Amino acid sequence: MTKGNINVSVENIFPLIKKFLYSDHEIFLRELISNATDATLKLKHLTNIGDAKIEYGNPQIEVKVDKDNKKLHIIDQGLGMTADEVEKYINQVAFSGAEEFLDKYKDSAKDAGIIGHFGLGFYSAFMVAEKVEIITKSYKDEPAAHWTCDGSPEFTLEPVEKTERGTEIILHIAEDSTEFLEESRIRELLNKYNKFMPIPIKFGTKEINDPEHEPKTTKDEDGKETTEPHRKITVDDIINNPSPAWTKQPADLKDEDYGNFYRELYPTQFEEPLFNIHLNVDYPFNLTGILYFPKLSNDMQIQKDKIQLYQNQVFVTDNVEGIVPEFLTMLRGVIDSPDIPLNVSRSYLQADGAVKKISSYITRKVADKLKSLFNNNREDFEAKWNDIKIVIEYGMLSEEKFFEKADAFTLYPTVDGKYYTYEELFNKIKAKQTDKDDKLIILYASDKDAQHSYIEAAKAKDYEVLLLDSPIVSHLIQKLETSKENISFARVDGDHIDNLIKKDENTISKLDEDQKKALDELLKEVIPSDKFMVQLEAMDSNASPFIITQPEFMRRMKEMQQTGGGGMFGMGNMPEMYNLVVNTNSELVGEIINTKTKKKQERLINQSLDLARLSQGLLKGEELTNFIKRSYEMIK
Repeated sequence: MTKGNINVSVENIFPLIKKFLYSDHEIFLRELISNATDATLKLKHLTNIGDAKIEYGNPQIEVKVDKDNKKLHIIDQGLGMTADEVEKYINQVAFSGAEEFLDKYKDSAKDAGIIGHFGLGFYSAFMVAEKVEIITKSYKDEPAAHWTCDGSPEFTLEPVEKTERGTEIILHIAEDSTEFLEESRIRELLNKYNKFMPIPIKFGTKEINDPEHEPKTTKDEDGKETTEPHRKITVDDIINNPSPAWTKQPADLKDEDYGNFYRELYPTQFEEPLFNIHLNVDYPFNLTGILYFPKLSNDMQIQKDKIQLYQNQVFVTDNVEGIVPEFLTMLRGVIDSPDIPLNVSRSYLQADGAVKKISSYITRKVADKLKSLFNNNREDFEAKWNDIKIVIEYGMLSEEKFFEKADAFTLYPTVDGKYYTYEELFNKIKAKQTDKDDKLIILYASDKDAQHSYIEAAKAKDYEVLLLDSPIVSHLIQKLETSKENISFARVDGDHIDNLIKKDENTISKLDEDQKKALDELLKEVIPSDKFMVQLEAMDSNASPFIITQPEFMRRMKEMQQTGGGGMFGMGNMPEMYNLVVNTNSELVGEIINTKTKKKQERLINQSLDLARLSQGLLKGEELTNFIKRSYEMIK
């Protein structure tokens, strides 16, 4: 038996590892199973190229809990190690890595999540174990070795009887980590980190119906049928899927396979995804994965089920910011890349060139998929638009390259349920909705019911009105106005329709200048100036007498501030201000001027104002009660 001290200058390195990485302590199991997987895949490679003259067979990894003896076993059938290799890889390489780690990262270790980066994977075992044993036999014809270490720099290394190739790690679980002796906790970790590892992982056994046995059905004298029970057999419980959908070629998968894999990823999700995007690239970096578009709500709530990031089928994180473009973090699915430096800090990740390339590749791939879905089945794409628009609109705002590509598939729905691309919309409305300054005015509503009367006024002039109701629409409009030439968006209730799209012709007012001045003074006496800016307009005599509008700029800035941005204008704390457009050609307005008593004039003005407020949903509480009471009195 060999005894010795690991060549390390830091005294008691194990408590330091445990202290600095304690926030990550559960990942010890991921690291040990990753090592076992590597050892198995390396053996497969050596047998394939003829360097290992042995049968590869069907190796698996086994995890066993021995609660009574406070031990956890991880057993593989990989290439194993000789005593010399244990000395080299366990005592020398890993520990020099541990020292380097402590020098570089002890101040930021908790945030960085660096286990594995410096060969620390194996030593993560000491975060949960007071003693660790390795029993290993190499695929080479050499004696098996038994290594033991109790968390001090001292170790023992001796020969041992072991006939089967591979490595068994035995963790003697420490008193403060007994949760890892619970089968339910280990199963939870295996499902979290190792669900799609490429080597089968056995965790206990389970009973299943014997596939070789077909239960017999017999009839008694009365003709009553009885079927014997299924015969049960005990089999290994393999808890992972070694060949998940993203590791296969898209040509080998059907829609059903993608659906099954989605349910495997998100077993608590009952709604089917709308469609998926299969990522598969091997140059200039390696990346595979499947992204799913779920049905998204309009409130932009962060999704509960996130995209999962893997490195060679080992789960790493579902915090994919910096790797996946931000607008796509609302999607679900899997990304797997060996090229992402996962065990370094997030700031390093965001500055890394490979990661930036991956992010722009994913953006391009998603844009291409959306374009092909639109081209191949426009009707289906239109039906899904409301469920996917928030991702597309967010992408147009946040990623310039996506914005450029999105012109080909972004839809602009109308209040009548028609859908146009930007080019189609432009061609449809340019003849009628170009104003006297040769600017194209795109009308839109955000609420069909609340803005109904304004929509009808626009439709009466044969104008198209879009329905743009997502929470970021103000930002998107701003972006479109600065990117497209000579266009302006106007919400349909932003002003009287003739003012929204100003043409050359002027309507002549029925009131002369003295009458207009008298009307203006009368209105300003009655109408609160802190809420309404009164403007007199000569309009069609059939148009409403009083119309309440909110200036586009003011309203848009307030909306933008509420959803992030626009804060520099300080609009968020401003009181709500509205324009009150008074139609000087209206019969009712003429009656107000000609009414002899001041009291009746005031009553007509208040009634007309309240009707305009009612149409905008602005009449509430006591004012609504008074309006109803006054209306009944006028009927009498």
